[in-house]
Amino acid sequence: MRIVMLGAGYVGLVSGACFAEFGVDVTCVDPDERKLSRLRDGVMPIYEPGLDDLVARNVAAGRLSFASGLPECEAGPDAVFIAVGTPSRRGDGHADLTHVYQAARDTAAYLTPDHFTVVVTKSTVPVGTAREVGRIIREANPSARFATASNPEFLREGSAIGDFMRPDRVVFGTDSEEAVSFLRALYRPLYLLDTPIVQTTLETAELTKYASNAFLATKVTFINEMADLCERVGANVQDVARGIGLDGRIGRKFLHAGPGYGGSCFPKDTLALIETAKRAGSPVRIVETVVDINNRRKRSMASRVIAAAGGDVRGKTVAVLGVSFKPNTDDMRESVALDVIPALQAAGAVVQAFDPAAMEEAGRLLPGVTWAEDAYGALNGACVAVILTEWNEFRGLNFRRAGQLMERPILVDLRNIYKTEEMAKTGFAYYSIGRAIENGVPGEKRNPDGHE
Repeated sequence: MRIVMLGAGYVGLVSGACFAEFGVDVTCVDPDERKLSRLRDGVMPIYEPGLDDLVARNVAAGRLSFASGLPECEAGPDAVFIAVGTPSRRGDGHADLTHVYQAARDTAAYLTPDHFTVVVTKSTVPVGTAREVGRIIREANPSARFATASNPEFLREGSAIGDFMRPDRVVFGTDSEEAVSFLRALYRPLYLLDTPIVQTTLETAELTKYASNAFLATKVTFINEMADLCERVGANVQDVARGIGLDGRIGRKFLHAGPGYGGSCFPKDTLALIETAKRAGSPVRIVETVVDINNRRKRSMASRVIAAAGGDVRGKTVAVLGVSFKPNTDDMRESVALDVIPALQAAGAVVQAFDPAAMEEAGRLLPGVTWAEDAYGALNGACVAVILTEWNEFRGLNFRRAGQLMERPILVDLRNIYKTEEMAKTGFAYYSIGRAIENGVPGEKRNPDGHE
């Protein structure tokens, strides 16, 4: 098999490298010559554990290559995957399909009448996009032999390779039997693992991706609201999450209370689903509420840090541990740090921060931050520290050393990575999410009727 992957970003590069690992001949196409040059030198454009080794192995084997345009690729591929960006459009929040439709036009010029090709949308796209891609291609190249398909990705940043190789399911939609045969053959290695294959229509496959992300965003938002309630009534949100998560109908995943969801998927996909539903005359009120609650939650997190510091951080140093939207990635898109740090700075704080992978990108997005070489450098002289991202290296801090470095031993743990009973032995004032405490700052224990 030979396939072309349009886009060497997160989805395209990971998917292309994994397909190559299956034994498929893959060419990743991207117009960014600097990115391609670095890829050929083994330098990854994103931080994803294991990706550098996977790419290097398949490049060396001759199964994975890179090109700046379709004309450089050998003609007659079995499939062209469109894996370009679909950011939120300004104004209405709908997915911007500019790059997708340009990819369709580029593909139309590349297809030939003597070879059948499946054109697959791998990008997350609104319902109807695959059919529009087909229309664009047919209009530009009436003699092309092709079929369209939708094959959404379900990759989590930080564990994308494992998600691709051992997925919960593979979803694809198409109206073509030839495309069905090709996609089943392409994913044949996963049949050995008994991976469920969900074969459906174009529209259903496209909506399945949005519905999946919207549901997970709803789970995150639900447990965050339960966390707020736990703080008011004296309950423990982690025990609540375990108590409901062990119910097989609910499940334990995505029930971790925190400062709100971010990243490249949930924020833009929920907005796109909302806009799609409005246009279809069937609003998704639950998802609209989820987006509103999450945005307000992220904006409110700085106030917890300020309250823990005594209500005033003017001229004081605040240590921030972790700025990427989640661990094991350098992705800053919609990170809670982009809300918390500017709010702290606006309150007069001097921010010292450390992140194991994201400081280069964060430095461009967060001016005025002092970037430390490690966690202890960020803690030096701070009146309060806040954990924004649950990197593993923050799970084993030496609190004796930290306490000696800090002006005051105060930790605001917005990811609940420490146990309250263990922190009580460290001498730190410790504040977390959804776990009631007695000392009058965020997480204050209250009576169920709301009275002090």
